[in-house]
Amino acid sequence: MADLRELMGRISEVKKAITENSENLKDRKAVYEMRKSYLEKNGSIGQLMRYMRDIDPTQKADFGKMVNELKSWAVDYFDSLDDDMKEKELNLRYESEKIDITMPSRHLQSGCLHPVTQIRNQLIDVFSGMGFTIYEGTEVENDYYNFTALNTPKDHPARDMQDTFYLSPEFLLRTQTSSGQIHVMESQKPPIKILSPGKVFRSDDDATHSPMFSQMEGLVVDRNITLGDLQGMLDVFVKRIYGSETRTRLRPSYFPFTEPSVEVDVSCFSCGGKGCNLCKHTGWIEVLGAGIVNRRVLENCGIDPDVYSGLAFGIGIERTAMLKYGINNIKQLFESDLRVLSQIKDR
Repeated sequence: MADLRELMGRISEVKKAITENSENLKDRKAVYEMRKSYLEKNGSIGQLMRYMRDIDPTQKADFGKMVNELKSWAVDYFDSLDDDMKEKELNLRYESEKIDITMPSRHLQSGCLHPVTQIRNQLIDVFSGMGFTIYEGTEVENDYYNFTALNTPKDHPARDMQDTFYLSPEFLLRTQTSSGQIHVMESQKPPIKILSPGKVFRSDDDATHSPMFSQMEGLVVDRNITLGDLQGMLDVFVKRIYGSETRTRLRPSYFPFTEPSVEVDVSCFSCGGKGCNLCKHTGWIEVLGAGIVNRRVLENCGIDPDVYSGLAFGIGIERTAMLKYGINNIKQLFESDLRVLSQIKDR
């Protein structure tokens, strides 16, 4: 028969083991595992009840009371231990997630449209406000639309192999978006008012020229179109792009598809016309070519030149961007150097 005093010693040993072993616990999971080893039915405390059958019946009540008190103590002890571990883990988590608000924040760069896209959008916005519609032709053209229909002579230098990218004797990469004007005039009756933006290709490569660049051609065909209409439109264009104080000037020139033809200059928007390095101390900057549509071009498209007349102009988008944003080498527009592009914001 088991002695009650001996069993009391076993109860004390279990309690001592719990307190000593709990000192090495590192987290709540370890507390949970230890709790199971003592408090489950087959745990160390539960096993004490097996001695109930071996003790004097008069002492069973006292022994059962002591085991229940140990169990109640253990439950409270493990609950308290779990709370301590929970607080400890939270403090460690807070420490790892702590943010030093005195540190400078990380700078996030915002993106922007490419300068050529910015200028293209601005030009479309300007001319669409004057009633122009957009026509985008194909980059591969045949000789007729790119040269012949535009009144370009057979011996014109632009037709030479060193100036034009030929794909075959008949087909080529368009050298100008003017070819789109022919397609429109063949398929539509006047009045016509279109803007034709797109990529063009010429065998030319230096600081201000590229084998591939962007053009935007404008065409208006209606009754009684004059150079005055042309200058009025271009006045609006340059004021919107280069500033409200900018003025235009027309100089005589020659293009096969316009007669008369003009070069369009704008007053230098850097020095206000006083003379500087940008305008080569002349006070003026050449920006585009234009003119009144040649009678032969209208006839080639089936439009009676005695009834209708037209104006046309061609704007180099890269050149416009270079002038507006102060870029002196066209290659900077194609190298995708963020140090350059990030300085140019749409405005």
